[in-house]
Amino acid sequence: MKIAVLGTGTVGPTIAAALSALGHDVVIGTRDPQATLARTEPGATGGAPFAEWHAAHGEIEVGTFADAAAGADVVVNATNGAGSLAALTAAGAENLAGKVLMDIANPLDFSHGFPPSLNPVNTDSLGEQIQRTFPEARVVKTLNTMTASVMVDPASVAGETTRCSSPATTLPPKRPWPVCSRNLGTGTSSIWATSPPPAAPK
Repeated sequence: MKIAVLGTGTVGPTIAAALSALGHDVVIGTRDPQATLARTEPGATGGAPFAEWHAAHGEIEVGTFADAAAGADVVVNATNGAGSLAALTAAGAENLAGKVLMDIANPLDFSHGFPPSLNPVNTDSLGEQIQRTFPEARVVKTLNTMTASVMVDPASVAGETTRCSSPATTLPPKRPWPVCSRNLGTGTSSIWATSPPPAAPK
């Protein structure tokens, strides 16, 4: 799948690298690709400079917001929430129309210091603003309540986890339906089938 990830802060490159590792064709979108590729200072949160990150992920192309979105099947908005509408406008409504637009940005307001608040909040949201501005896009708000590292590796968080196998699992006895196991985070676990076994022939 061709995926455009808009934004070159902490979240965008993290998501882009994870999607590329899964075999997707990923392009990162930014306002000024040349300036972004020349960036050698650490990120705002102390991460590696973008030029250093890109040297390790050369398979991921870097283009303008519009170029990235134009060729994509899915667009991920990982821009700074305060600038998301401007970035998506630069990407072009025609390049977003009919596509799933995953909005993982937070509109953080630092005007009163740290920690920031959200603006808009309560009676409106960034996801709703994006949908109103780009009515032909298929906006999905997701992942914005966790850090980037958890977005790409949810199993890194301690607690209850659930994993399901493919059919014909290797867990004995072999079954022709998916089997799930749950780690309850307390040293105990359970295993169950997601479908009942086939009825015995009469």
